[in-house]
Amino acid sequence: MFVQTLAPENLTPEELDDYLESGWFRMGQNIFTTNFVHFHQHIYSTVWLRILLNNFTADSTQTKVLKRNRVFRTEITLATITPEKEELYIRYKQSLPFQPSASVHQLLLGSIATQSIYNTYEVTVYDGDSLIAFGFFDIGATSAMGISSVYDPAYKKYSLGKYLIYQKIEFCKKLKLQYFYPGYFVPGYSLFDYKLSIGGSSLEFLQLRSEQWHTIERFSSEDIPFDVMHNKLKDVQKQLAKLHLETNILKYEYFDASLIPNLRGTEIFDFPLMLMCPSQSTDGINPILVYDVRDEHYHLKMCVPVWKPESVDVDPNYYYDYILKEIQTVYATNMAEEIAEAFMKVLKL
Repeated sequence: MFVQTLAPENLTPEELDDYLESGWFRMGQNIFTTNFVHFHQHIYSTVWLRILLNNFTADSTQTKVLKRNRVFRTEITLATITPEKEELYIRYKQSLPFQPSASVHQLLLGSIATQSIYNTYEVTVYDGDSLIAFGFFDIGATSAMGISSVYDPAYKKYSLGKYLIYQKIEFCKKLKLQYFYPGYFVPGYSLFDYKLSIGGSSLEFLQLRSEQWHTIERFSSEDIPFDVMHNKLKDVQKQLAKLHLETNILKYEYFDASLIPNLRGTEIFDFPLMLMCPSQSTDGINPILVYDVRDEHYHLKMCVPVWKPESVDVDPNYYYDYILKEIQTVYATNMAEEIAEAFMKVLKL
């Protein structure tokens, strides 16, 4: 699946390492993975990153950032949740263009938990006695995961977000860990591009189609799954047009619905793009065409609606009608012409 979430009761350091290597990340006390994200009416690919700590060396940017922040007091200890951090977090999240966790408590523990299954540390930065920045990170057996970096917007010129990450990395190097996982970046959405400037030649990305880690220098447009899916479906759309069949390529609004606790483990349809006929009824069994970058094949799937949202936005580029569940894959091929013919047969045209 492209999107999954689990709620483990406990997690060993070695298990955390394995999840991180497979492109998973923590969310509250849960752990999840996703290959796509929804921002401002657009769906983007997420590309997971990690830094090889043995190869990591300070560059000129890190040297400048560290020098700029020497006037502040920095501490690294086991993580705690305090009113002071909650107050700073409120000021910080007001400056963000997206909606983050409601509080530090929710960020670390979620809505229900009172204790953590993670071994979490914090970096705190003080200007005199005033807390101006903090960041959390989890430590496994050989890896660490950077959870968040929070800073006072009034101190933005100090690059405190990067400073916190550098502090986490240097601490993990002293522990002789092998990898530091800063999360994902989002091609086409610049908010996360700062992660690409940290790590240099030691930065790697997880390639979805091979499920292998590669140096960031190898990253190309072929490693942006959403774009590849769209281009491949356009190829089929052209073939179907030759057969006089009108189709739509739609973004699927509910591709990440399996992150909802009540839908966890239901294996609902989670492709972000699909091809359908505009004349198709969406109340029964729906033939839906997708392209899967993992096996580089088109898949003709039969899906059924499992839940209809009470209210939805109206955007002709999206499918909003139902949350869907796949019941069968009836055909798969890497050829656009072949899958177009199969689609016509299923539609009995």
